[in-house]
Amino acid sequence: MKRSFWVVAAVISVAVIAAIYYYKRDVKAEAPAFTTAEVSRGNVISTVEATGTLEAVTTVQVGSQLSGTISALHADFNSKVKNGQVIAELDSSLFQTQVEQARATVARLQADHDRAKVQALDADTKLKRAHELFDRQLIPMTDLETAESTARSADAAVKGAEAEIVQAKASLNQAQVNLSHTIIKAPIDGVVIARNVDVGQTVASSLQAPTLFILARDLTEMQVNASVDESDIGEIAPQQNVRFRVDAYPNETFTGKVKQVRLQPVVQQNVVSYVTVIDVPNRELKLKPGMTAAVTIETARADDALKVPNAALRFTPQSASNGARTAQANGRGSKSGTDKGAAVWVLVQDRPTRVPVSPGISDGRDTVILDGDLTPGAAVLTGTTSTAAPATGAPATSPLLPFGRRGGGAGNRGGGR
Repeated sequence: MKRSFWVVAAVISVAVIAAIYYYKRDVKAEAPAFTTAEVSRGNVISTVEATGTLEAVTTVQVGSQLSGTISALHADFNSKVKNGQVIAELDSSLFQTQVEQARATVARLQADHDRAKVQALDADTKLKRAHELFDRQLIPMTDLETAESTARSADAAVKGAEAEIVQAKASLNQAQVNLSHTIIKAPIDGVVIARNVDVGQTVASSLQAPTLFILARDLTEMQVNASVDESDIGEIAPQQNVRFRVDAYPNETFTGKVKQVRLQPVVQQNVVSYVTVIDVPNRELKLKPGMTAAVTIETARADDALKVPNAALRFTPQSASNGARTAQANGRGSKSGTDKGAAVWVLVQDRPTRVPVSPGISDGRDTVILDGDLTPGAAVLTGTTSTAAPATGAPATSPLLPFGRRGGGAGNRGGGR
């Protein structure tokens, strides 16, 4: 009987020791393991992303003020032209005929004017003779009045002939201008980026001048018209540095500077954006008008600044969150859970400790720390890993516990049956 007592006592002692061991091991396994990142120094650049289209700084549409048939072309796509250079001609036969008709009209009216002057001189001579005869009482008053009226009419006819000559000369000038417009010249120095007509094609300028060519002034200087979302436009300002890429050169980055933010809003599908004009050098002429550019605008920059990963500013330990909820439920504050403002967490004696900080600009990955008790090389918490697994080879349950591991639920009991 005494021996049985000691056997039972030994079995109970072993069971108690095993239970204590497994409980302690579970607590250790369930302790959270934190992931950390290092506080460092470096450059942080805040940017705004956008897309845009490359365009020439100055483009001119060359049209025709006249309707007619294209008789000759002296420029084609990519042709370099000078200001005043002839680039196209319209059939001028009709306009040449109009000029000749206008000249003939001027000549006829000039002859009419000369005839009117002769008649005016004759009327003046007769008027003088009528005065002499009237003074000698050789003719009645009515004859004198008739002579005066004839002289005045002759003078008026001369003035009317002069006015008709002026009008005819104006018509001649208009016909000559129209004839000159059959010769189409380049208005600027540049390159032809579009040609819209061929020889023999008829152009009609009824309501607006048809576009024959489009000229770009200088493709060594171009611009990107980028569409920036209204939520980001407040960060954009002239002279900010810009980087962009185009599909034609995927491994090359081009640069430019913000020139202007246009005030006119662009609304597409209820989305508001603003056109931002970016000056772009194009010395090698790699960039072509119409290319799509993926633009990155540098809105702020901090060099050699203290920085932490953004994940460190977003992370809050579970214990701190639970403490905050408990404090709110109890109606009292919690030092670690209710502090407001930005903060990061560090381990002090294996316990998460809150460190308030003043964040600055961010590049989407790291954030500048303007003020806070942090030094380069310090480890800040960024998250937690899964609970620690049991040691290799250790059994997951204890045979001395009736339902396996501590806290086993219905599923564990089911598995044990």
